[in-house]
Amino acid sequence: MELNSLYGKGFDVDAAEKRFENLAEKFLRSEGKPCERIYSSSGRAEILGNHTDHNHGKVMVAAISCDVIACVSRADKTITVRSEGFSPIKVNVDDTAIRESEKGTSTALVRGVVKALKDKNYDFGGFTAYMTSNVYRGAGVSSSAAFEVLIAEIINDLYLGGELSPVDKAVASQYAENVYFGKPCGLLDQSGIAIGSLTKLDFLTPEKPLIEKLPPIDGYSLVITNTGGDHAALTPHYAAIREEMNAVAGYFGKSVLREVDYGEFTEALPLIKKRFTGRAVMRALHFFKENERVDTAENAVKRGNMRSFLACVNQSGLSSLNLLQNCAVPGDTAQPVILGIELSRNFLKDGAVRVHGGGFAGSILAVVSNAETESYMDFMKKLFGDKNVFRASVREAGTTRVDT
Repeated sequence: MELNSLYGKGFDVDAAEKRFENLAEKFLRSEGKPCERIYSSSGRAEILGNHTDHNHGKVMVAAISCDVIACVSRADKTITVRSEGFSPIKVNVDDTAIRESEKGTSTALVRGVVKALKDKNYDFGGFTAYMTSNVYRGAGVSSSAAFEVLIAEIINDLYLGGELSPVDKAVASQYAENVYFGKPCGLLDQSGIAIGSLTKLDFLTPEKPLIEKLPPIDGYSLVITNTGGDHAALTPHYAAIREEMNAVAGYFGKSVLREVDYGEFTEALPLIKKRFTGRAVMRALHFFKENERVDTAENAVKRGNMRSFLACVNQSGLSSLNLLQNCAVPGDTAQPVILGIELSRNFLKDGAVRVHGGGFAGSILAVVSNAETESYMDFMKKLFGDKNVFRASVREAGTTRVDT
């Protein structure tokens, strides 16, 4: 893909070119030879569909303008990844054994992607990569998924002739995160990054999601605010959402809520209430209502009805707060996510706001009219700090090789 068309409207072409040139120079100094190819893998913004993908639900997601970029050359059997500020990663492509000591590390992600592709009978060698990232730290835009999908695309482009589809790369990346890294995520992050643009995804059949690319949201910007909090100990909280939804589905003899008829669910509520906690019941209700909102929002975007679209985003945020209950860590009185959401609601006249990504701590997403964006960002920077408020644009390209 040409650099001029990679990032979408309004990006600084000269700054982007300089960034790629600097990376290529660092690769040359590190490896003593020029790199063969350059790649880019974006962050993502979750617009709608909070914690529904793992139960085969519907989501709306956007690839955004921040990214991980990599200069790459082929190697024999070893994948070596050097990133600014981090120790090198080395993985032999013939050594795919799970290591408990690697859980939660980038090495596990690389080894997991390799294993997923090897299990599909793909044969490939190694590579050496030098990477740098401007994916917003702490903003919940999924830097881990950007990295996973990038590894899959490098292998795909260097060795497989581009045979892997975006969904193939997303599935391999999710496997790496679930099995090797140890995080029970769904497919939203990886799919949104691999596919690109503003997209509706229906995970009725997760390995073959229904993909609907949507028109841009003209006149509005995405603003992501890192409200604070530590994600390090949140995996059990994320896992509990999935476990509780699956448990309610199991009451009906199903493995996920998407297989449960909503009418049957509502009729069975008196019995379900006796069997499960109130939180589990409310999380299941969030799943069903969130799927409806994604469909409504899709139709609104296609018609250019921003009032309806913004209403869906706001309703999703309230559902995450009241039903899904992932806007604060239980027992935490600081509640930065809830504070950020409520102060945003009080400020915005033409926009919408909701928790962004997994929740419990971290970031919120606001869809804000262009006329109000600068004043809103100034307001949020005073509250949460200059380095914690980011404006993002939707980029059309998924993870891709870049022709500079």
